[in-house]
Amino acid sequence: MNLIQPLDDVQWQKLIQHTADFFNDLTIKRGFQYYKQNRVSKLQLDENHITAAVKGRQVYQVNLVIDFPGKSRCTCPLEKNCKHIIAVLLKTVVLQGRSVHALVNAHSTQLIQSGEASFSNEGAFAGFSHTDSKQTTGIARFIEQAEKLPELPVSAWHQLFSQCITALGISISNSLYSKHALQAIFSIKPVMSDVMDALFELHAHLFVLEKLVKQPQSHNPGSGLFMGYHTQIAAENIQNHIEGLLASGRFSIPVTTEYSLRVSETLAYLRENMLSEARNHFFFSHIYHYLWIHGIAPSSNERKTDWYSEELKQLKSAETKLGNAYSRFAGMLAQSLMYFFLSEDEKAWELLRAADKGLYIQPEQLIHFLEMLAEDQSWPRLTAWLSEIGPLLANYRNHNLNSYMAYWEQVIQHRPEAETSLWNTLTQMLPYSKEIYQESLLTHGKWQQWIDFQLSIGKEPLEFRVSVLAPIEKNAPELLLPFFHQAVERYIVQKNRASYKSAVKLLKRLSKLYKKTKQEDRWEAYITALAERHSRLRALQEELRRGKLIT
Repeated sequence: MNLIQPLDDVQWQKLIQHTADFFNDLTIKRGFQYYKQNRVSKLQLDENHITAAVKGRQVYQVNLVIDFPGKSRCTCPLEKNCKHIIAVLLKTVVLQGRSVHALVNAHSTQLIQSGEASFSNEGAFAGFSHTDSKQTTGIARFIEQAEKLPELPVSAWHQLFSQCITALGISISNSLYSKHALQAIFSIKPVMSDVMDALFELHAHLFVLEKLVKQPQSHNPGSGLFMGYHTQIAAENIQNHIEGLLASGRFSIPVTTEYSLRVSETLAYLRENMLSEARNHFFFSHIYHYLWIHGIAPSSNERKTDWYSEELKQLKSAETKLGNAYSRFAGMLAQSLMYFFLSEDEKAWELLRAADKGLYIQPEQLIHFLEMLAEDQSWPRLTAWLSEIGPLLANYRNHNLNSYMAYWEQVIQHRPEAETSLWNTLTQMLPYSKEIYQESLLTHGKWQQWIDFQLSIGKEPLEFRVSVLAPIEKNAPELLLPFFHQAVERYIVQKNRASYKSAVKLLKRLSKLYKKTKQEDRWEAYITALAERHSRLRALQEELRRGKLIT
C-alpha cells in the first residue's frame, strides 16, 4: 500500500533530478547500502511528509519531503542531504512500485535509464535499421560463443564484446552510441550465476568506458587531454553506473571461491588502466578504489591480507611494466589504500602527502578512508586519520568539509579526550576551513574563541544575522561588548553618512547588551563620552539624535 499519492511520470523524473541535485553520488550509494540492509523502519505518513527511523550509529529520525528531497531533515550529525534520507527515499519509492536503481544512478542521464542492464535479444537490436540477415546470423554466433564465457578469462569477454559491436557497426563515441553498444553486449549474455552475472555487467560497462576514454583526444592548454563534452558525459554516466553496481553489495565476493581467478583478472585489468590513465582523468582510479572498498574488503575471508600484500607487490612492479605510460601519483594513491587495509597508516599517510603535492588526490577519495573507519567504529584510528588528512582536505577549500566534520563530531562523541587534538587540526586547516571552523565553535559553545577569531579577521557584527549571534547573547553577552565596540569605532572613522548609520544601528544593540548585563551606568558613561569625543562630526550627531541615543 502506497504511503502517499502515487507519483506520475513527470513527478518521478523530477524526483530523480532533485535527488541528483541535492545528494552527492557517494551519499546515494551509501544510502542504497542502508536500504539493502533493511535499516529503515516505522515508515508513516505525517502531513504529506514521510517519517521513518533509520538504524545507523544510533537510531536516527528522518522527515522525508518526497516531492523535494533537498528539504528533508534527519537527526544525524549532517542533518540534511545524508545517507539516512536516501535510505528512506528508496524504501518509499519501492512501495510505489518505482525502480530503486533509477534513483541510485540519479547522476546518470539517459544511459540505461531503467538502471537495470537486462535486455532481450529482440529489444536490443530493434533500433538498428541496418541489421540484415547476415548480421542476424553473426549475432546468433556471438550468442553461442557467449555460452562459454564463464570458463573463459575476462580478456576473452572483452574480445567478444568488441567483435559483437564491430559486426553491428556501432561506434562508441557518446551516450547514444554507448547505450546501443551496451544493448548489443547484453543481448548475448548467457544465463550465469549471480556473481558471474555481476561480473559480466561490470565488464560490459568497463569495455565501453575504455572505448570512450581511449578515443583520440585533443590537448587543451592548462588542463591536459580534453575528451569533448558529449564523450565526457557518456564516460561519467558509465562511471556512475559502475560505482552504483559496486556499492550495491553484489560484489562482496569471497576471494577464495571459484570466482577468485575472475576477481584477479578484473583487478589486473583495472590496475593497468588506472596506472596508465591520463593525469586529468579519474575514471578507472575511482572504479579501482570502489571495487576494493565495496567489493573485496567487505568480503568474509580470513586471507584478505594476502590479497592486500599481493596487490601492493603488483602496484610496486607496475612502473617497470608500463614504462613511460605509468602514472606515479595514481600508483601512490592505490598503494596508500593497500597500506590502509594492512593497518600500516604511517606508510599510507606518507604516500598521500606525496600524491597531494602533485595535486592528484580528489577530496572524496580521502573521505573514503574516514567512511570505512567510522563504519568499523575504529575510533582511535579515525582520530589519527582525521588529524592527518584534515590539512590535505583544506587544500580543496570547503569541498567535502561537511562530511569531514560529521566524522569529526562522531569521534568527539565516542572519544571526548580527542577533542583538543581535533580542534588543533581544524585550526591548522585555516584559512580554508574558516567557515566550518566558525560554525563548529558556535555549535560547541566556544563563544570566546569565536569572538577572538572574528576580531582577528576584522569581521563586523552587522555582517552576521541576528540568529547567529543570539546564542552568544543568551549565554555570554559580555563577550559581545568588545566585538561591538571595535566595530562602532571603525564605522565612525570612515566619516560618511552611511557608516554613521551603521554605527548607530550597532549602538542600539550595544545599549541592549549593557542593559542585559545590568551595566546601565557604564552604558550612559560610554555613550556620553562618545558623543563628546566626536562632537565636531555633525552628521554623526544627527544620526545619534535620530536614533534617540542622545538628546
